[in-house]
Amino acid sequence: MNIEDLWDQFHQPLKTYISHRVNDQSIVDDLLQIVFMKIQVHLPNLIDEQKIDSWIYRITRNTIIDFYRTKKTSEILPDVLHFNDSAEEENFTKEATVCIRSTIKRLPEKYREALELTDFQGLSQKELSEKLGISYSGAKSRVQRGRGKLKQLLEGCCHIEADRYGNIVDFRILKE
Repeated sequence: MNIEDLWDQFHQPLKTYISHRVNDQSIVDDLLQIVFMKIQVHLPNLIDEQKIDSWIYRITRNTIIDFYRTKKTSEILPDVLHFNDSAEEENFTKEATVCIRSTIKRLPEKYREALELTDFQGLSQKELSEKLGISYSGAKSRVQRGRGKLKQLLEGCCHIEADRYGNIVDFRILKE
C-alpha cells in the first residue's frame, strides 16, 4: 500500500478523529500532516498490513498526546507586580477564616466532621475512613461532597476569587 492510497482512505476519518480531540481547525490540519509524515516514514517497517487501521490510529492518538504534552501556555507578566502589605494579608486571612469557620458550622454533621478532620486537623482520607468506620471511597466521597457544599455556601455569602492554581487572591464578605 502506498501513501497516496492511505491518504485517500484515511485522511477524512483521521481528520474527524482529531477534530473531536482538538478544537482549533488549523491545529487539526497540522496534526493530520504530522500523522501522515509519520506514516510515510514508518510504513516500510509495518509488518502486518492486516493491522494497518489500528496502527494508523495509534500513530494519530500518540501524535495528539504529544501535541498536548508539548503545548505550552505563556502569560505576559505586567512590568510592575503589586504585593499586599502584611497588615492587609493578616486582615484578609482573619476575615476569610472567620467566614469559613462559621460557614462550615452550617454544613450537615457528616460533611462538617469530614472537613474538620481532614482539612483542619490534617487527617488523611484513609485515616478518616478508619476513624469513622466507613470505606475509603466513602470517606473520599464525603470529603468531596462536603467541599462542594461548602463552596456553594461560600459563594452565596462571599466573593472569592482564585488564581488558576486555586489560591485565593481576593476575598470579601458580601453585604446583605
